[in-house]
Amino acid sequence: MPAPPKTPGGFLEILQQVWWRLDTALDLEMLEWSAKLGALEALESGCTAIIDHHESPNAIEGSLSVIADSCAEVGVRVVCAYGVTDRHGADGAWEGLQENDRFLSEGGRGMVGIHAAFTCEQDTIEAAIEMADRHDVGVHVHVAEGFNDAGSGAALARRSNDKWLLVHGVNLPDGLEMAGTIAHNPRSNMNNAVGYAAPTRFGSRIVLGTDGIGANMLDEFRIAYVKLREYDVTSSPDAPWSWLTNGWDLVPEAKDDEVTWSYPTMDPWHLAYTTTVQAIDVTVDGAKVLDGGVATKVDAAEVRAKAAEQAVRLFEKL
Repeated sequence: MPAPPKTPGGFLEILQQVWWRLDTALDLEMLEWSAKLGALEALESGCTAIIDHHESPNAIEGSLSVIADSCAEVGVRVVCAYGVTDRHGADGAWEGLQENDRFLSEGGRGMVGIHAAFTCEQDTIEAAIEMADRHDVGVHVHVAEGFNDAGSGAALARRSNDKWLLVHGVNLPDGLEMAGTIAHNPRSNMNNAVGYAAPTRFGSRIVLGTDGIGANMLDEFRIAYVKLREYDVTSSPDAPWSWLTNGWDLVPEAKDDEVTWSYPTMDPWHLAYTTTVQAIDVTVDGAKVLDGGVATKVDAAEVRAKAAEQAVRLFEKL
C-alpha cells in the first residue's frame, strides 16, 4: 500500500493511518483473491485451518461467505467472524452484526467478531455477546492490544466463556480470572510496537496466531520461542510448541489432516532453530490438496496473478 498521509507515531495512529484505511478500501473482489492467496500460502506452509477476523466496512454484506468459499476452493478449513465496530456509526455496527448473524444462520462455521472494545459502544458489545450465545458460538475479539484498549480489556475478558477467543491480551493485568482462550501474536505485537503479552502468565489456554501476517505457523512458533527467551532465558521451546498445538482444540477435525514435511523430526527441540522446513504433501478431510508442494484444487499461478491485480486496485484506491 502507499505510504500513509503521515508517519504514525504510536499504535492508535498505526490503526488510523494504515489498517483502518486499508479496511475501508476493500471490496468483495479484493476479498475473494486475497482470501484465496492467504489460504494458498497457509496450505503451502502446512497449515490446514484458519480462524479469521475480518473487516471491510464498505463491503460488509456477503463478505464472510466470500472468504469461506475462497478458502474452501483452495482446500483449507476456515472459521469466520466479522469484527463489529462503531467507528463507522451505528449503521455500520448494525451491518456488521447482521453479517455475523446471516453467516451463522446459513450454517457457516464461525464466531461473532468484535473489533476491539474501545471502538464499540456498550450496546454493540452486548448485542454481539447475545448473538454469540444465541448461536452457541464464541466471541472473537481483540482485547487489550494497545494502551488505548487496556482499560476495557479486563472487563471484556471477565465476560468471556470457554468458547471465546481473546486476541493479544498484551495489556491485560496479571492474575485476571477469565474464561476463553488467549491468542498470542508475537510478530504482530512487535510489528505494531505494543509490547509483549508474556503469555505464560495466563496459564494453559494459549494458542498461537499471526494476526493475519502470513500463515506459516512453524515460523510463528520460532518467533514466539525467541521472544519468550528474551523475556525469560531459562525457557525451552516446549511452551511455545504447546501454544501451536493448542490450535487443534479450536478446530479439532484439523488434527486428522495429514502433512508430509521436508524434515524428518517434527518436534520443538529440532524445529526451534531450523528455518527451512516445508510442507510437501497435505491431505485435508481425506483429499490431497497439496502434492509435491503444489496445490491440487486451484492454479497457484492464477491465484497469485489475480491477487496481484487486486493489489494494484487496492493501491489505486488508497
